[in-house]
Amino acid sequence: MDRIELLSHYLPVQAAPIISKWIDYFQCEFTISKARETKLGDYRHPFKHQGHKISVNNNLNRYAFLVTTVHEFAHLLTWNEHKNKVKPHGIEWKSNFKRMMAPFYDLNIFPDDLHRSITAYLNNPGASSCTDLQLARSLKKYDLVNNNTITVERIKEGQVFQLKDGRKFEKGQKIRKRIKCLCLDNQKLYLFNPLAEVFLETEI
Repeated sequence: MDRIELLSHYLPVQAAPIISKWIDYFQCEFTISKARETKLGDYRHPFKHQGHKISVNNNLNRYAFLVTTVHEFAHLLTWNEHKNKVKPHGIEWKSNFKRMMAPFYDLNIFPDDLHRSITAYLNNPGASSCTDLQLARSLKKYDLVNNNTITVERIKEGQVFQLKDGRKFEKGQKIRKRIKCLCLDNQKLYLFNPLAEVFLETEI
């Protein structure tokens, strides 16, 4: 299986040749990683005798995989231009992210609802697509359905839910963009992303 064919399993088919060209052009080690809880993708700049490294989680839907991949390549381009002299998600990165999204806009790769959400996000892109709730909700629509999970924002206040590790939480009030939940195992409060996937107590 060649690289474009492999990438086509994770990206919209039209996007795969472009990403493949970027990997060659930037001489980047590109890894499709196992799912990570704390990040969707990662960029590492050249160090000693090693070159650019990008990794993207393998459990993302095609559109989320593409947005995350472009996000990380924008870091690579920004490092090539400025090294460590600018902020990781400063105006230089934002400008490069917008520029690198342009080819996929030209190909009309994104569905209309996602196109609108990405356009709004591009007006001031943040550190991660998952921190922008409008974009995150739009991307999540294209996830494979898992009937055993539910997002925290869909649970009623006061209802109990569980995580994969078995810890139980009681949903509390929303604070700005996060939802305060009480861990019933240690009585500590935690802030959850509204789109975090959890299990209702009876489904574990």
